[in-house]
Amino acid sequence: MTTTYDPRTTRHAAAPAARRSPAAWVLLLSWAGAAAVLALWWQDTGSVVGTADWLLGAGRIAGLLCGYSCALLIGLMARVPVLEQGVGSDRVARWHASLGRYTVCLLLAHVTLILWGYAVQAHNGVVGETTTVVLTYPDMLKGTIGGALLIAVGVVSARAVRRKVSYETWYYLHLLTYLAVFLAFWHQLALGADFSSHPLARAFWYALYAAAAAAVLWYRVAAPLRLNLRHRLRVAQVVRETPEVVSVIVTGRDLGRLAARPGQFMRWRFLAPGLWWTSSPYSLSTAPRADLLRITVKVVGDHSQELARLRPGTRIWAEGPYGALTADRRSRPKVLLLAGGVGVTPLRALFEALPARPGDLTLIYRARTAQELALRGELEAIARNRGARLHYLLNDADGRSPRLTAGFLREAVPDLAGHDVYLCGPPGMARASYEALRAAGVPARHIHHESFEL
Repeated sequence: MTTTYDPRTTRHAAAPAARRSPAAWVLLLSWAGAAAVLALWWQDTGSVVGTADWLLGAGRIAGLLCGYSCALLIGLMARVPVLEQGVGSDRVARWHASLGRYTVCLLLAHVTLILWGYAVQAHNGVVGETTTVVLTYPDMLKGTIGGALLIAVGVVSARAVRRKVSYETWYYLHLLTYLAVFLAFWHQLALGADFSSHPLARAFWYALYAAAAAAVLWYRVAAPLRLNLRHRLRVAQVVRETPEVVSVIVTGRDLGRLAARPGQFMRWRFLAPGLWWTSSPYSLSTAPRADLLRITVKVVGDHSQELARLRPGTRIWAEGPYGALTADRRSRPKVLLLAGGVGVTPLRALFEALPARPGDLTLIYRARTAQELALRGELEAIARNRGARLHYLLNDADGRSPRLTAGFLREAVPDLAGHDVYLCGPPGMARASYEALRAAGVPARHIHHESFEL
């Protein structure tokens, strides 16, 4: 069926210029919260006199901001739909990674400044004062363990270390963040001078952490449990698309209520030997139906190789849908879909489902060889049925890879600057394509992409 684009009934008019994006609102509220935390310190602090007071004051500020950052970290781990779908999962992941680094730095500053200040105040050595504080102050041992765990998670999440550990190891160690924050929370309330004599400040801190915990419990526990009990997802069939690409067809009950959309992804855990402990994000490679979902995966590692051997009837535990690479980002009638490798999967779903007039929709698919063009027959059928344009960009006969340049893009799509562009592919290809699109005159706000390289 060919879907036509009707500007009278389709929400693709240009967005109002004065309207703030969801990302802008989240950042604004986050900075407002940080300002409120600093105001709490300011209101509770009298005159600052001498080295010890300066050190302790700076340590308190670092500690308050660290505690506030911990609550935000937990909130960003909760996979809240307004963030995952409004802001974009890739940006939320980058925020979480950046905030984690700032949190660890604030923690180290807090510990160093407070212990140094106590040592100056007591005319004692830093090592001796550290022993006294850790072993005798209320809830300090909990805070020490929580801080050590948070630093350990930060070390494992550092880019250089992250590349050397498996995803599963990183994932399960990352969950220690919850325990670290839980232990540190009680330390904050027991020893935080800004909370001990201010019931309103304590109530605010309880509410902040309760909201973060509630988001995690609802969106990471209750919502997935409800989804999987309701839909009972199972593997229906595994199809070999190319020598290196397979599709997994999924069935279940009442999938229309899942509210998944073309361009989105879900996190999939296949309840089969060797796959139980791994939850991986895979995009939907066809427009969701009330009786069927499909993902298409490149077979490159142990996990994806096991997917190729899945048997029909295998149970699935899924979470989602997530992602903001949907039709909602579109603001122009003409659209270019720019895919690289297996990144074609979410764009294939959009190629099928985006409302467009004949000639207004173009897909450029970059692959090394014709044999690696996954879903080629489907793409060509969609192009014929919809009057859309389809271009393949393959390596030369000698194996050299053609460059995605601004000149090539303008030649393939003459009025490119007037298009919305959806981009999905390997990190290197995505970066080169983004730069070429900008050089070709496409405004950044009209280039829509999601990347999970942290």
